[in-house]
Amino acid sequence: MKNKTPKAVILLSGGIDSMTCLGIAKSQNFECYTLSFDYGQRHNFELEAAKKIAAYFNVKEHRVVKINIGELGGSALTDKNIAVPRYQNSNEIPVTYVPARNTIFLSIALGWAEILGANDIFIGVSAIDYSGYPDCRPEFIKAFQNLADLATKVGVKGNSIRINAPLINLSKAETIKLGQKLGIDYSMTVTCYQVDEKGCACGKCDSCVLRIKGFKEAGMVDPTQYKS
Repeated sequence: MKNKTPKAVILLSGGIDSMTCLGIAKSQNFECYTLSFDYGQRHNFELEAAKKIAAYFNVKEHRVVKINIGELGGSALTDKNIAVPRYQNSNEIPVTYVPARNTIFLSIALGWAEILGANDIFIGVSAIDYSGYPDCRPEFIKAFQNLADLATKVGVKGNSIRINAPLINLSKAETIKLGQKLGIDYSMTVTCYQVDEKGCACGKCDSCVLRIKGFKEAGMVDPTQYKS
């Protein structure tokens, strides 16, 4: 009998990191299932980008789960009464942090992976060029792996669902260079926290500044359109 193609669930936000993770999973010959979230974020451009990226990679299935954690407030990404700040090179966790977001997203991905019979989940977190979010650190991924082993039927039976964070130790430039090797077209990605109605990025928020820096250090042209 031929071995079945391994399945993987990829968290797909529509940005550089998640698209790169999908490219990695495809290059490793996984049957890919992509998962995005409509969680009450400021705009839906990233969800449209995720849909296009999933189609570009011809994934087996793409799902958008609506879970409006934005109703709870507490983040500039979900509460329009909190302004998105300009980039600040600070050790403080910024107001763009969405409380427990990656914990929630990975939990739903874990459930879907177990239902699908997938042994791998990919998430595009990085602990190098990031905004200091606590749920992007190696310690968090390790802790969630322990949870996955304990909280699932397959985990209890010894068939662990692996939490893959292949970009965890890469800078944004290194991620972009890796994507270039994989033939990824980053023009489809949306990064900005407050993209306008025309799809133009602000160029000033944390996410934009890290993107601009990444492309510059990678020696590549950033295909994003920025506000003049």
